[in-house]
Amino acid sequence: MLDADDRRILRHLQADPTQGVPELATLTGLTAARVTRRLDKMRDGGVILGQQAVINWRALGYAVEVSLRITLDKTQARAFDDFLQAARAVPEVVEIQTFLGRVDVRLSVIAKDLDDYQRIYRDQVMELPHLAEVEALMTVATVKADEALPL
Repeated sequence: MLDADDRRILRHLQADPTQGVPELATLTGLTAARVTRRLDKMRDGGVILGQQAVINWRALGYAVEVSLRITLDKTQARAFDDFLQAARAVPEVVEIQTFLGRVDVRLSVIAKDLDDYQRIYRDQVMELPHLAEVEALMTVATVKADEALPL
């Protein structure tokens, strides 16, 4: 279980993941050795899964984001597994979520423009196995995309 010191470390780490142990120690009032031990314990315990760079894909020329809500033909036992394996191989699919209910999977697809999206949709998405129904929702604006937890 996390205590107040762990939560304080995580709050500062969420605010700026580039901070090193000395900076975290100063901000949390702990020694560098204690911060290191606590970080190691949280990594080993699966609380901290890793750190990554968040890249603005629009700055790299991807102007279109489409959310595809997909219902699978689940008459075959491996429908989910086959579909997910194939969807992971599409480079423009940046997120895959599975659901309970009428919609089975949501794919988030990025493309440089609408022509590029049509190519991806036609040549890659529609070739994915076990598709029964696909609904496309084009993203107009991202209002909130904050993964920071209220610690």
